[in-house]
Amino acid sequence: MSLPILATPRLRLRTLDQDDAAFYLALINDPSWLRFIPDKGIHTEQAARDAIAQGPMLMQRQLGHSIYLVELKEDGRAIGLCGLIKRDHLPAPDIGYGFLPAHWGRGYAAEAAAAVLAYARDTLGFACLLAITDPDNVVSGRMLTTLGLRLTDTGAGAGGRPTDFYRIDFPARAG
Repeated sequence: MSLPILATPRLRLRTLDQDDAAFYLALINDPSWLRFIPDKGIHTEQAARDAIAQGPMLMQRQLGHSIYLVELKEDGRAIGLCGLIKRDHLPAPDIGYGFLPAHWGRGYAAEAAAAVLAYARDTLGFACLLAITDPDNVVSGRMLTTLGLRLTDTGAGAGGRPTDFYRIDFPARAG
């Protein structure tokens, strides 16, 4: 069962559940996704259901955050993913996102990512947030800097792939 997490003027972000398998499968196997993100080897709806259960659903239960499904408010149509991921090879959670190409160029990724960034800072109380991109993914890097993250390093990421590393530090909360 999915849970609502955030809403923006045009979007709803909610937890993923196994009923999202068909959308998840389509997104992570889209050529635009695979251009910058390694193939996860998920090629059936059952494999997608299993990946959702062992990935985002488990992370949400264990850490209280995960990658979220992004839906249009107007019709509930799933258009992408955006959220917070804790990767073993990174010292803090990172913001991640991906959208179907039919929904590019409308500001949805920036709208969702800005909401997730504010959620990480204001609701979850994170001290910082990271992001990683392929150095060739210029559009993603530009969006991250627009959101306030700064490029801190370029080097080998998971699997030895070239990676740009970004970071934003949040002011300490009064308390």
